[in-house]
Amino acid sequence: MAEFTMELNDEQKEVRDWLHGFSADVIRPAAAEWDEREETPWPVIQEAAKVGIYSLDFYAQQYFDPTGLGIPMAMEELFWGDAGIALSIVGTGLAAVGVLANGTEEQIGTWIPQMYGDANDVKVAAFCSSEPDAGSDVASMRTRAVYDEAKDEWVINGTKTWATNGGIANVHVVVAVVDSELGSKGHASFIVPPNTPGLSQGQKFKKHGIRASHTAEVVLENVRVPGSCLLGGKAKLDERLARARERAKAGGERVKNAAMATFEASRPAVGAMAVGTARAAYEVALDYAKTREQFGRPIIDNQGVAFQLADMRTSIDAARLLVWRASWMAVNGKQFTAAEGSMSKLFASETAKTVTAQAVQILGGNGYTREYPVERMHRDAAIYTIFEGTSEIQRLVIARTLSGMPIR
Repeated sequence: MAEFTMELNDEQKEVRDWLHGFSADVIRPAAAEWDEREETPWPVIQEAAKVGIYSLDFYAQQYFDPTGLGIPMAMEELFWGDAGIALSIVGTGLAAVGVLANGTEEQIGTWIPQMYGDANDVKVAAFCSSEPDAGSDVASMRTRAVYDEAKDEWVINGTKTWATNGGIANVHVVVAVVDSELGSKGHASFIVPPNTPGLSQGQKFKKHGIRASHTAEVVLENVRVPGSCLLGGKAKLDERLARARERAKAGGERVKNAAMATFEASRPAVGAMAVGTARAAYEVALDYAKTREQFGRPIIDNQGVAFQLADMRTSIDAARLLVWRASWMAVNGKQFTAAEGSMSKLFASETAKTVTAQAVQILGGNGYTREYPVERMHRDAAIYTIFEGTSEIQRLVIARTLSGMPIR
């Protein structure tokens, strides 16, 4: 077990400074353009691949950092640069986490490299869970996967929505119902390989924020994938479903489904993204308050502004500590007995919304224009309380965990 410390080691500091430099020199100068274009910033992703940021090796190194701080540190620095572009760079990671959380060693080794490609041929991947009628309510999922035993293939039909990189991905990871009687316990995850017939992009969404990240529907019509594309394998699935049926009869403990396993693993990382955006807005507001003069003095001389900045910085630091705690617990195998992962995501997400709104207020009319980045940061921050589990769902998870009661 890694000894807990609040001090980053020399290697972590070097990585942090490297990422910060990339964000400052490459991401930030391109942020406004790609926000306006509302397109995937392929040139920036390619630059990230060339320097080694967009790669399986880099994320593996951060993922296996024994302190647990590699991933949250990387997320904070990239999202400090720009949330939309950063999500385009790290969005593949959610699909990769889905494979890591549910797949076999062979599946991990086969599919994750294909999600990234290489610096000369960049690829992306998509994790497809939400549906038009099943977002937070995963038990209402309608996408079905039926096993064709004669051909050892799974046939998938349904429509997914809100999929980052959906339709443009090289590899799609799709969560589908395999046993409708078990509700959310009857779900499984599948790899849909490149160029599989029947998979197509539906509507591409025009969004309030994170516009440089591609978000779309994914339509699956009689999509056939080999049996080997079931993450974890058929034997493991059959065993898990059998346990779920027995526990359902006995009214026993809850069994985690494939999508929830992915989201639990990623929640502290999303919290770190929110910290990065909040920190960026706070820094802009602080600099502005020290240089903007009204009534013959900098506006930071007024307690009304100075106290806001004090609260902003305090909330950001508190959010970071919650994210670091959850990340350290996860890498050291400690159970989230108080839903610490959800706590980190909830607090950091709400902090990002509040801090970016305060930054707009401090900049006044300037903050409301696209001449200053806090307007974009405020729009971007709204997503953190929505995707990968809304704030309301995080509160529900926390309340259920603390009380042991089936709160609705």
